[in-house]
Amino acid sequence: MQNVSDAAQRLLDGGRIADAVALNARGVGAGDAAALFQRAMWTIIGQALARDLPAARRLLRDAATRGHAEARLLEITLAANGTGATADWTGALALLDDAIAANDTHARALQQLLGAMALAPDGTPARHPSPEPLTDDGVVSRVPGLLTAAECAHVAGSVHDLLAPALVADPRTGRMVPHPIRTSDHAVIGPLREDVVIRALNTRLAAVSNTPIGAGEALTVLRYRPGQQFRLHSDVLPGTRNQRVATVLVYLNDDFTGGETVFPDYDLTIRPRLGDAVIFRNTDAAGRPLAKARHAGQPVVSGTKWLATRWIRARAYDPWRGPESV
Repeated sequence: MQNVSDAAQRLLDGGRIADAVALNARGVGAGDAAALFQRAMWTIIGQALARDLPAARRLLRDAATRGHAEARLLEITLAANGTGATADWTGALALLDDAIAANDTHARALQQLLGAMALAPDGTPARHPSPEPLTDDGVVSRVPGLLTAAECAHVAGSVHDLLAPALVADPRTGRMVPHPIRTSDHAVIGPLREDVVIRALNTRLAAVSNTPIGAGEALTVLRYRPGQQFRLHSDVLPGTRNQRVATVLVYLNDDFTGGETVFPDYDLTIRPRLGDAVIFRNTDAAGRPLAKARHAGQPVVSGTKWLATRWIRARAYDPWRGPESV
């Protein structure tokens, strides 16, 4: 009944929401895997149907048991990161085994990456290196080789279809215009894209930064081509009750020139090295902005720079409802 889900999507795209939902419901009632997956996605996104993450998980389970490959992979992702239910690393690995048994090559690649990691049974790092201070006050530190080359390649490769120029809303017109500070392309690895490998890496970033996994924003990947840069700025946000108290940067490659990370108030220049992480605090113990944590990404001279960023909030961060909701 693939044609039913396609037809339902065409109805939805044409603004005929009620007709789309009704047609999809017929496919769901008939046990069609594609229709079940479609309804799960609508229910996750809140498109045509109200968002209901637990219901979406049940729909994904039904679609996966009927052999829908995308549903299988998404169910693994959501089980690991706790979307629609309590995070269940053991359950996610069992689902991964099921996908591999169904000859899913992507699932097998994920398992190979996980197999090279030192993980505890709950998916957290069994061990991790300690940060090396780069400033006397400990505001900026570095963790050499935190990610392997294969892990860096996986993170960068997971966003190729999501990369878009950094834009910001013009306060006068409301139109989206090029970001005046960050001239790179970027992509956000939200909960639907946070596969088991990226989830494991996010727990590693939380561990080395001594922050709760739930306080981290979705991992953001930045791509800088020659001439692109991130001008001097602070990661502190205005008007928020849940501030970005820390930042973790990970260099995903180093086969480029330029692109150094600089902290001018510390007279500190950091040359990117593949897999290295840089951790810095944005606020003091009282939550006040640290002016000395201002930093910049220098223009890339040649090649392409890939960087992953995880901003850490003061409190738990809900990717579905926003930073102020928890």
